[in-house]
Amino acid sequence: MNCGRLVDKINNSIGQDPTAKSIIGVLDIYGFESFKINSFEQLCINLTNEKLQQHFNQHVFKMEQEEYTNEEINWSYVEFVDNQDVLDLIEKKPGGIIALLDEACMFPKSTHETFAQKMYQTYKGNKRFSKPKLARTDFTINHYAGDVTYQADHFLDKNKDYVVAEHQALLDASKCSFVANLFPPLPEETSKQSKFSSIGTRFKQQLQSLMETLSTTEPHYIRCVKPNSVLKPGIFENFNVLNQLRCGGVLEAIRISCAGYPTKRAFDEFLDRFGTLAPDVLDGSDEKSACVAICDRMGLKGYQIGKTKVFLRAGQMAELDARRTEVLAYAARRIQRQIRTYLTRKEFITIRKATIHLQKHWRAKLARQLYENMRREAASIRIQKHARTHAARTSYTKLQEAAIAIQTGLRALAARDEYRCRRRNKAATVVQTQWRRFHALSSYNQQKKANLILQCLWRARIARKELRQLKMAARETGALKEAKDKLEKRVEELTWRLEFEKHLRIDLEEARGQEITKLQNALHEMQRQLEEAHDAIIQEKEAAKIAIEQTPPVIKEVAIVDSTKVDHLTNRNQELEDEVREMKKRVEEFEQKYSEVQNESGARLKEVEESQLKVLQLQEIIERLELNFSNLESESQVLRQQALVTSANENLSEEIDIFKTKIRSLELENESLRTRRVAAEQIGPEQLTPQLKRFDNGQQTGEESQTIKVQQQTTRSEIYVHESGAPVSLTKQRSLTDRQQENHDVLIKCLMEDKRFDKSRPVAACIVYKALLQWRSFEADKTNIFDRIINTIRSSIESQDDIKDLAYWLSTTSTLLFLLQSTIKASNTQNTAPLRNRNSPTTLFGRMAQGFRVSSMGMGISSGYSGMEGKPNAQSKIDAKYPALLFKQHLTACVEKIYGMIRDSLKKEISPFLNLCIQAPRSTRVRSIRGSSKNIHSNIVAKQQASSIHWQSIVNKLDHTLSILSENHVSSIITRKIFSQVFSFINVQLFNSLLLRRECCSFSNGEYVKAGLQELEQWCLKAKDQFAGSSWDELQHIRQAVGFLVLHQKAQKSLKEITNELCAMLSIPQMYRIGTMFWDDKYGAQGLSPEVIGRMRSLMAEDTINVPNNSFLLDVDSSIPFSMEEISRSFQDISLSDVDPPALLRQKSDFHFLLQQTD
Repeated sequence: MNCGRLVDKINNSIGQDPTAKSIIGVLDIYGFESFKINSFEQLCINLTNEKLQQHFNQHVFKMEQEEYTNEEINWSYVEFVDNQDVLDLIEKKPGGIIALLDEACMFPKSTHETFAQKMYQTYKGNKRFSKPKLARTDFTINHYAGDVTYQADHFLDKNKDYVVAEHQALLDASKCSFVANLFPPLPEETSKQSKFSSIGTRFKQQLQSLMETLSTTEPHYIRCVKPNSVLKPGIFENFNVLNQLRCGGVLEAIRISCAGYPTKRAFDEFLDRFGTLAPDVLDGSDEKSACVAICDRMGLKGYQIGKTKVFLRAGQMAELDARRTEVLAYAARRIQRQIRTYLTRKEFITIRKATIHLQKHWRAKLARQLYENMRREAASIRIQKHARTHAARTSYTKLQEAAIAIQTGLRALAARDEYRCRRRNKAATVVQTQWRRFHALSSYNQQKKANLILQCLWRARIARKELRQLKMAARETGALKEAKDKLEKRVEELTWRLEFEKHLRIDLEEARGQEITKLQNALHEMQRQLEEAHDAIIQEKEAAKIAIEQTPPVIKEVAIVDSTKVDHLTNRNQELEDEVREMKKRVEEFEQKYSEVQNESGARLKEVEESQLKVLQLQEIIERLELNFSNLESESQVLRQQALVTSANENLSEEIDIFKTKIRSLELENESLRTRRVAAEQIGPEQLTPQLKRFDNGQQTGEESQTIKVQQQTTRSEIYVHESGAPVSLTKQRSLTDRQQENHDVLIKCLMEDKRFDKSRPVAACIVYKALLQWRSFEADKTNIFDRIINTIRSSIESQDDIKDLAYWLSTTSTLLFLLQSTIKASNTQNTAPLRNRNSPTTLFGRMAQGFRVSSMGMGISSGYSGMEGKPNAQSKIDAKYPALLFKQHLTACVEKIYGMIRDSLKKEISPFLNLCIQAPRSTRVRSIRGSSKNIHSNIVAKQQASSIHWQSIVNKLDHTLSILSENHVSSIITRKIFSQVFSFINVQLFNSLLLRRECCSFSNGEYVKAGLQELEQWCLKAKDQFAGSSWDELQHIRQAVGFLVLHQKAQKSLKEITNELCAMLSIPQMYRIGTMFWDDKYGAQGLSPEVIGRMRSLMAEDTINVPNNSFLLDVDSSIPFSMEEISRSFQDISLSDVDPPALLRQKSDFHFLLQQTD
């Protein structure tokens, strides 16, 4: 009633005409319902869905088949699933479920069990009805959508839900129309026919009325599909969606449609679309025959031609569309061919006419030039005749005058020769005197210089020998250090075994003491019982004596022999004495075994003391080795500093032999230490756990909780000690070690495979840092996780050419290095190796002793896996040990190496383009061409644009590298340094090429390079200061050199203006070379003035005297231009609280700390 009132309100609000003949109705119902508990409401809803499903099948399939019949095509009936038997089972009279329910409701004694039993009997043979096992009132109906199990517990109550007559009368008398119409009275016909009107019957009548209404309308169906069960967008559960489509009959409708003719087109539509496939059949034939001809020509099989439509099988429409596309494409290509032919011929005719006209004018010009040349030749012959006459006369006159002058000069020359000869003789005497003096002095100076050079060479040779010896000693020292580390590991193992033996001996002594105490208590208890038995016998004897004495004398004494109690006491006494003797025997056996065990314990105690003495000796030897190693290092440092002064490279065999003898002696000491350790290594866990027998006291009292059970299982080498405190388990140690190794492997795998970024953070770096912080690896004296991480990074970047992977590893390593920098204290960064020995509580054995004082659960496990003991504070600084500091150094080296690889890779990529960018192509150089046409000018412009491709290629390489670095979230300071050094490389290459190649120092080439530099400037502006930084400033040399090349009126510039204003960054030799090599190929202007060139030459001569090896070329900077402090400042505070670990780590319980939200 509420729904009807709501519908009336909506109709009135939208202005519906109550007298309208055509209406639009919307029927919105739930689909099939199947819950854990299905009652009478679900039955009614599913009955409605069955009715609507039948109406849908009949409507869809009937319309399809009616269309086939109207078009009179050959078709076969397609079967579909009919659910009429389910409807008969529920609503058919008189055998339906609703009829049985109404019948049961009319009997007052009916219950849900009797109703269920009646259904079981009535529908026993119905295939749509079934009874679940072990159910008394449940029944299952096979609906169109599937099986639904109903519970008939409340069917009778819900079917009899009628309104009390008094209540209905009271509501009908209400003045409110809404309240009065809540429960309208039943029609008189219904009330007359039956006094009982059930809910099921009324629901069936309303459903029948609804179906009649639907039959009179033209229905359209909208299927709503629920994509998922979690009610979230963007998620599709294929199985649930397919099941809903199957239950709604959509798949069945599609199957039947595909089995028939899914594609139908009218004749005119078919011809309009596919008439191009056979245009010849369109003329002179009707539409039907034309359609048949097109289908036959295309080779279609199985189609049908109706009265007004063409019926095609599945896939035939797509085939026709494909053929139509091919025909249209062929027609388009043919049209394009004709148009291009026309345009090309028109252009050819125009060019031919212009060529003929040009040839006519050119031939006329050649004829005029030939006539002019002939006139000039005749005139030149006449001029030559008069010129030769004048020349002959002049030559004779000059020859005569010359002969007279020669005679005069020869006479004067002879006189001067005589005078000169006399002067030379005198001067030769003076020169010989000075030369002999100079030669003697020069010989002396050369001999002195040669002696000094020989001495320097000999000293350099000795220094080189010492340097080689130091290098070999350093290598031998590394081997000695490795042997020392192995020896330390073995000493640690031996010390652990000694500590293990101590704990075991203490536990055995405690167990032995408890057993002795127990036996002594049992012995005292038996002695007490024996004394009580003796006291009882004595008291009984005294009582018998007193009784005899108190007997009246009148009574005659009769000797009665009753010794039962005395015999019982005697036997009891005998048993107690036997038990005492047995106990004494056991005590003697136990004392004998105790003495044996005590002797064995004493022997092992002596062995332990001997082992401790050996350990002390080993400690002294290791300290001596450490002292020798430190002395060798200091000597090596001193000798290395001395070797830096000289540059010789020879061997000193004597010093090498000395070092070899020292190394041999150290190796012999190590070997002797290994032989001394053999005896201690033979003490294993199996020998330290004697097989203890169980000692019983002979009483079956059941108090076995106080006994000690010691078993040794040799198959697993485990020790189980119950309720008395056991030593450390070796198996537990091995399992924890294996677990640690497994966690390390998983972490390394995550570092290799998980290359994600979360909020600009590399996930792998954050996870590795959190794991190391959780495990307290930075505080560990020894751990191998750092070496594994470094080896993994090095193997990943080894021979790596892909810049994307290098950028990822650069981002990951720099982030991890920043996290380490923010965690580790900076006080221990200098001299880490010496500080490691001095900051230790004692020597190596002192640190081992501290490690043995931890709890038994942590014994034998590296401190690198101490994450289970507690969680450090991530905000506080950690006093890191030597491995962590070494790991930081290696990580810094990896960052620098990856940085250099990316920088060198970018340099390698742009180097070929730089060789092409320094010199402009010849076609791009502008020449003054008189009478050049517009076509020639356009060709020159096109070639100039093509020549800028090289600069654009460099810009593209820079953009590609910048995009990769940005995608991998590389630090901005590193990105700026990369591009700054690359631009510096560009500056050096271009500037050096400009200085070494004269053809590059031209005006047009300067304009070409300046245009390319403007593209680089545009790139810097586009990249902004965040990534470009000072890259544009790195090009100052080439920018100033190019600016000088394109400068007008160079001859008017002074040297001061050039050095201070135009080329402030260039040196005098560089400006002199550019000024002397410059040539203006465009305007033919003059370069620098001779005064400026001369001034530069003089300044260069002065500089050459002061700095002999002053070169005018630039050097490439290949250093690492950033520090750790700069990287730290570039990083913002990285939050590790919301980093999402990969699925591989979420599955392992040891990495659940990654899921915790920490501040």
